[in-house]
Parts: sequence; C-alpha cells; structure tokens
Amino acid sequence: MTDPVLSHALAHEAALVDALIKLVACPSVGADPAMAQGMEDARSQIEARLDMAGFRNRQRLQPGDHSGQPAIYAERLDAPGKPTLLVYAHYDVQPADPLDKWQTPPFTVTERDGRLFGRGISDDKGPMLIALEALSAFIAVEGALPVNIKLLIEGEEETGSPSLPGILEEHRALLKADAVLSADGARWLPDLVALNVGSRGNAGFEIRLQTAGQDLHSGRYGGIVRNALHEMSRLIASLHDASGRIAAPGFYDGVTDPSTAEREEISGIPFDENSMLGPIGGAAHGEAGFNTLERLWLRPTLDVNGMWGGYTGAGSKTVIPNEAFAKLTMRLVPGQDPQHVQDAVIAHLEALLPEGATLEITGERGACGAYAVPGGHPLLCAASDALAQTTGTTPRKVRIGATLPLTEMVKRILGLDTVMFSFALSDENFHAPNEFFRRSSIADGLAAWVCILRKVAARDPADFVPYRPE
Repeated sequence: MTDPVLSHALAHEAALVDALIKLVACPSVGADPAMAQGMEDARSQIEARLDMAGFRNRQRLQPGDHSGQPAIYAERLDAPGKPTLLVYAHYDVQPADPLDKWQTPPFTVTERDGRLFGRGISDDKGPMLIALEALSAFIAVEGALPVNIKLLIEGEEETGSPSLPGILEEHRALLKADAVLSADGARWLPDLVALNVGSRGNAGFEIRLQTAGQDLHSGRYGGIVRNALHEMSRLIASLHDASGRIAAPGFYDGVTDPSTAEREEISGIPFDENSMLGPIGGAAHGEAGFNTLERLWLRPTLDVNGMWGGYTGAGSKTVIPNEAFAKLTMRLVPGQDPQHVQDAVIAHLEALLPEGATLEITGERGACGAYAVPGGHPLLCAASDALAQTTGTTPRKVRIGATLPLTEMVKRILGLDTVMFSFALSDENFHAPNEFFRRSSIADGLAAWVCILRKVAARDPADFVPYRPE
C-alpha cells in the first residue's frame, strides 16, 4: 500500500531539485568572511522554506556572546505523548578551491549522467532538503507531524562547529529532546545498505619551529647552524615508529583494542580494498596489526596536513631557512580525551626539540571526541527497520573515519544520542572539486525519512529514557 505522504513528497521531487539549485547558488562558505552574503542568502532561503511549510517558533540561535554564524531553529510540536526528535543539518559548505579543477562552476548546479554537481550539494544541502521535504509532506497531507520535531540547522559544521557548544548550553531548554536524527554523515558505499553507528573525533594545531632570527646565506652559514626544515623533518618523522604506531607517550591513553566481536562484525562487511584504494592511486598502509577497515574506523591517527618553509619560488635561492611550519590533525577513537591527546603530541615535540630552537603552537582548531551510538538505542532500531523496509535489505552497521562534531557535543552537553541518516554517499567528492549528489538518492531518501518518522511515532517516549538524562 502506497503511503500518501511519500506519494506527495515524490510528486514534488522536481520542486525539491529547483530549491536545491537555488540553495547551492548561495556560496555559503562559512570559513571565508568574503562569503558572508552567501551565508545570509542561504539562511534566508531555508527560513522561507520553513515558514512556507508551516514550522513555528523559527529563530536564529547563537551563543551567549552572539559570536559566530547563527544556527536556524524551528519546531512543530504536533504530537503530545509521542517522542521528540532534534533533526540536525548544516547550511555551510567547504571552499570551492581549487577552482581550476572543477569541470563546471561550483555554485551553478549541473546535471550529468544522473548526478547533480555543485559545492555543498552532497554535504549537506541535498540531504538537508530531503529531510525538510519529508517533514513538509507530512504537514501538507496530514496537517501535522507524527512525532514532535525540533530543527537545528547549523552554520559552522565545516569549520569544526566552534559555536555549537555555546548554542547548546545557551538554549538547553529549547533543544530538549529524546534523540537527534542527523541529515549529515554520509552513507558508505553505493551498493551496500548500511547505517553509520560511530565517528572518530578530531583535534589539530599548527607548529612553527625557529632556529635563527632570519634566513641565512648557505655559503656563509651552511654546516655551522641548524636548518629549520631539517629539524622540522626530524620532528615530524619522530611522530610514528617503524610499525606505523604513533610514538607520542600518552597518545593511546584510554584506547582499547577492537574486541573479537567488533573484528568479526567488520570482517563480515563486503569490502574490496583495491576498489577503494586503486582509483586514488594509493596502497594500503598504516598501524601494524590491523586491517584497513579497522584502521579507518577503530584506530586513532596523527597526520601532517601540510609542511612548508624556506624558498619555494621559481629557480634557486641558496638560503638556510630559519623557520619551518606544519599543520597537524588527529582523528580520535572512543576513550581518548582530545585535550589530553593534543597535549601528549605537543609534549613529545617539545621533548625532542633541539638546543637553540624554539617551537610555537598556533591555530588550534575546535576539538571534539569520538562517538558511538548504543547498539539497542530505539532511534537506531527505527532507522534500521526503516532502511530494511524501504530497501528490502537489513542494513550493515558501519562507521565513518571522519568527524561529525555534533554527535559528541550533543551527547556531552545535552545527553542525547545521534543517529546519522544522510543520503549522501562517501564517493561524492565532498570537500573536493566536482562534488556531486546522485539524483536517485532523492527518492531513496524521501522514502526512508517518511518511514523512519512513522517508526519513531510507534515508539513510546519511555523507550528513550534509559539513553537520555532525566
């Protein structure tokens, strides 16, 4: 029997694509102050859509000091006695650079072979509009939502959500709910029905190493003073041992090895290492004793994202660089405290700093811990049942190696668990040139969102009590 709400949503797919085209045209790059108008235009479009759908109490949320990009809030509390979900998405996008690698303009949606190309279309504007369209369809057809919904659409996810903790603290009462359903957090493989049940945490900083007051002539000073690039290279090389294990004392505090059950669950997931690594021209590498998926999902990392210094222009310049720079980031797993891990890495670098050199730590980014949703959580069960019903396949439980800052923050501050229910796919070039979103994902996503809301409506709020604070 066809669900009339889903039929309504599917009948409006063309309008959804039109709205997506207009939203992608807003260059909402939160990291770039020059894109402030694009951020405002995106907010205005989303707010107009919520007003037209019939959402209430719409407002912009900021921390108490009114800093950062505002989040958009709106609600429909139509279902007394039913669960309340906080539905999350974000409207900010990554920078489009490098522009010369795009086949078509990044903020002009272009369709090719069933794929819609544009910056932010997969992360997170397409998945967000799928969620909003499903909610709007319920209101249009039934006059109300089957569960209570509070929307939180953030504007700083791509910059580490620095304002989100303040927003959650400042508006704790307003955001009270039973659980969080996120339209962010991509699916894994196009041919595997799966649910993300965990994500790694994140931390990072920049280092500046100085060995002299200025760049020096390599003929006059070569061999008698330290070269900052040489010393930086030694420091970076010291971060891992020969087996790929991170060498900073204290880095692994709180980390436990995967259990036998976890390893068996992962080994049962269809996975072709060559299909993943071949297209990027890479080869499997990492911490000894773990396979590729275990490294990606269950082990922490420490990576150099960039390292520079000295002369990098055309031709030759015979100097001894007096300073060198590097950017470091860490992906964290459950049990690790981001600040403790960061401090351990800094202490390791400082302990190996050569005599006469100085080390400056800058550019610390917003850190957050890892997250895993409890296995028996009622929203996770509803999501699994919804995907099984709409796809005919019981979803596999997978994790993502990336970070969704919201998950750890709402657990720590509001005590709420998050289920990731995005219909983006991990191969859709988000954060890279030629980002795209599969048009077929729209119908798939609408069906699943309508279904999960009905599944949650069949639950009693008491089912969520063991998983949230009183």
